[in-house]
Amino acid sequence: MNVIERLSFFASLYQVHTNPKQGMWLLYITVLILSAIVYRLGFAKKLPLLKNVIIYALLALGCTILTFFAVFLPVAEGLVIAALILIIYKVRLHQSKKQEIKASE
Repeated sequence: MNVIERLSFFASLYQVHTNPKQGMWLLYITVLILSAIVYRLGFAKKLPLLKNVIIYALLALGCTILTFFAVFLPVAEGLVIAALILIIYKVRLHQSKKQEIKASE
């Protein structure tokens, strides 16, 4: 089986097979940004600055491992779907709170 056929969408988009250094960095940045978005939308709470720095540093460290998985597994694609679901949830939550405030007035 050809390795190029087994690459995930983002890995083949960034051409990890032809230019591994640049492709892996782009894949890492994509996974990092998507992980930060998913964390922020779904799990983040109000924390002091130092705790936020520690959390995002550990998130960046964990994304290095996820990047290696993302070459052949749909890690970034799953993060895109998770981000979309959380965005839809936040929009609907905001709309429901807005309607609740209008109903109570």
